[in-house]
Amino acid sequence: MTEYSRTPVTVIGLGSMGSALAETFVAAGHPTTVWNRTAAKAAPLVERGARHAATVDEAVAAGPLVVTCLMTYDDTREVLAPAASVLKDRALITLNSGSPAGARDMADWAIGHGARFLDGAIKNVPSAVGAADTLLYYAGDRGVFDEHRETLTTLGGDTVHLGDEPDLAALYEMAVGGTLLPALVGFFQGAALVQARGLPASTLVRFTVKWFEMINSVLPVFASEIDSGDYSEPASSVNAFVAGIPYDEELGREANLDVSWHAPLHELLRKAVAAGYGEHSVSALTEVLRKPEPAA
Repeated sequence: MTEYSRTPVTVIGLGSMGSALAETFVAAGHPTTVWNRTAAKAAPLVERGARHAATVDEAVAAGPLVVTCLMTYDDTREVLAPAASVLKDRALITLNSGSPAGARDMADWAIGHGARFLDGAIKNVPSAVGAADTLLYYAGDRGVFDEHRETLTTLGGDTVHLGDEPDLAALYEMAVGGTLLPALVGFFQGAALVQARGLPASTLVRFTVKWFEMINSVLPVFASEIDSGDYSEPASSVNAFVAGIPYDEELGREANLDVSWHAPLHELLRKAVAAGYGEHSVSALTEVLRKPEPAA
């Protein structure tokens, strides 16, 4: 495909991620139109070859593929509202945060205005956009995905269509994203701990990465246990984690750290023991997390 035959793309929302998307499209030779509520953010992209639309409806009308990168689905609808009349028959791809319910509402709104809708998620930081191993997954109109697959792969080599249900990307985004904050807070606690001994947080990085690699290696085992419902052959039992609770509390006292964020995790472990899972795999916490179905 020559530079002049590449699909024109519009990018709406030029925060750090949106700017990275637009810059990647420009670098790959796609005629790229950009728009942002703060127009000054478009200037660096215009210098690289993007075209800045004066209005959002002009931006949407500029080509067949519109990619939005705003904070939430509500923000996306609010920004696109003035351009609703020109969405008809255009491929609209939303890349923002939100719940599966929000994605379904967004799909209904977009399709109701005649757009062909695809929702997506970028599973990396802005600097990784365009890399061969960067993961993006999408859900919704398979025809949009197939038609624009080459263009979408420009943003990351690991590009996946999860299914036609428009909320699947948001579902997986939240399912995977649930690991982020606890993992980061754990690292931040470790950083505060080593600094309390006069050591730099940077000394922790190598060992934390190895720990994450270990976690990565056991996820398939845990997933198999959860899918089968058989937790009877644990590599790490619930009771083993319960035994560590006093050490968390002792650590807080010794290093003068606020370890109260552990409290709900400890409560979850104790609930698992009370439910009879003490000698089972720690993955049995999944069963404790499930709420009973409401009575009919």
